[in-house]
Amino acid sequence: MIWSFVKVALFLVIVAALTLGAMRLADSGEGVRITVADYEFTLGALQAAIVAVLAVIAIWVVFKLLGLALAVIRFIAGDETAISRYFDRSRERKGYEALAEGMLAIASGEGRIAQVKAARAARYLRRPELTTLLAAQAAEVSGDTRKAAAAYKKLLDNNTTRFVGVQGLMRQKLTEGDTGTALKLAEKAFALKPRNEAVQNTLLKLQTEAHDWKGARNVLGAKLRQGLLPKEVHKRRDAVLALQEAKEVFADGASIEAREAAIAANKASPDLIPAAVMAAKAYAAKGDGKNAARILQKAWDARPHPDLAAAFAEIEPEESPNARLKRFDALLKSRPEAEETRLLRAELSLAVEDFPAARRALGDLVEKHPTARVLTIMAAVARGEGEDDAVVRGWLAKALVAPRGHQWCCDKCHNIQAEWSPVCDNCGGFDTLSWREPPQGGIPLAHGAEMLPLIVRSPQERG
Repeated sequence: MIWSFVKVALFLVIVAALTLGAMRLADSGEGVRITVADYEFTLGALQAAIVAVLAVIAIWVVFKLLGLALAVIRFIAGDETAISRYFDRSRERKGYEALAEGMLAIASGEGRIAQVKAARAARYLRRPELTTLLAAQAAEVSGDTRKAAAAYKKLLDNNTTRFVGVQGLMRQKLTEGDTGTALKLAEKAFALKPRNEAVQNTLLKLQTEAHDWKGARNVLGAKLRQGLLPKEVHKRRDAVLALQEAKEVFADGASIEAREAAIAANKASPDLIPAAVMAAKAYAAKGDGKNAARILQKAWDARPHPDLAAAFAEIEPEESPNARLKRFDALLKSRPEAEETRLLRAELSLAVEDFPAARRALGDLVEKHPTARVLTIMAAVARGEGEDDAVVRGWLAKALVAPRGHQWCCDKCHNIQAEWSPVCDNCGGFDTLSWREPPQGGIPLAHGAEMLPLIVRSPQERG
């Protein structure tokens, strides 16, 4: 409204200035004398100004006619579009001006102005791939998702703009939270342009969220071939995906495929604890306890972990506590000073009721790193050695408020999970879980609280 008023006021000022100037020239009495051959022309000031304007107009018309004449000559010479291009030149100029103004409006967040400019550009230009894209983006900025979707769908009809249309629709579905449709659109976009890194990242995220591990491995392979992912990073992440794929095969009961997939995942990344556990279980299911133990020992040497110890125990589930302690000796000799090794030795000593050995295994962990697990073992040691019930309850009370120690913690959002998974349950981050101690607190140890009565009861009660 204000801009319209300014334009009207400016027009009136210009008209008034021209009128005043014409009156001054008419009243000045001065003139211009022009001599051509034997003829002499005397013009007043106002007449001279009018003649000058007419001369400029005449020159402009002459140039236009020359351009038209050249276009006609080209047409006669065989250029069938020469005349149409001549008349379209002005329309194209106006169209590209509108296109540029629309792009600036989008960059400025002025959606309505961008929509007006997009309509103007579409009227003057014969470039639907440009004008339709501008209209779609203008509608998005304005918040008109219906109109934006209609524009993006128009882009699907043209081979050169199909990718842009699919990508635009994919972004809309992601904004709406329709990840299922977004995944299908991302797959189409990836098929059209497999080298587009943004599409690769979006597709990989959606596939991991949808548990499409096989598809995610294909995308990772594409990133590796195109040099977008370091070889070592690809090796690790591919092993993570292969492991999860093997887990689901295990759940479906397809044991042969599961064994092969688990073993392949472990070979790709031997330090990946869940992969080592699953590979060991695969070998144990075949009756190959030797290879199962070898894999677990290798993983323990890289990073001691309670899941590795649990899998090592499952190789011989029916053995006696003394036989288990003896068999575990090969594992305990690797990384003997590691905290997890000391805790494992203490727990195995408890099982054979060698309470002094359990206390020696803990050593200074009670003072230096008193986690819930350490303090619970100390409660069991105190009960086994015949300490007063008040002492046992004191250890247990400390255990209830003590840090939980190492857990699966997301490096991105610090979410804590009881079990490892390739995708964080909280933020959806891929391969962000690491075995470490969270900044504070944590969740209870898996199967810890319910086992306390069994650990701390007296020898008479155990008998």
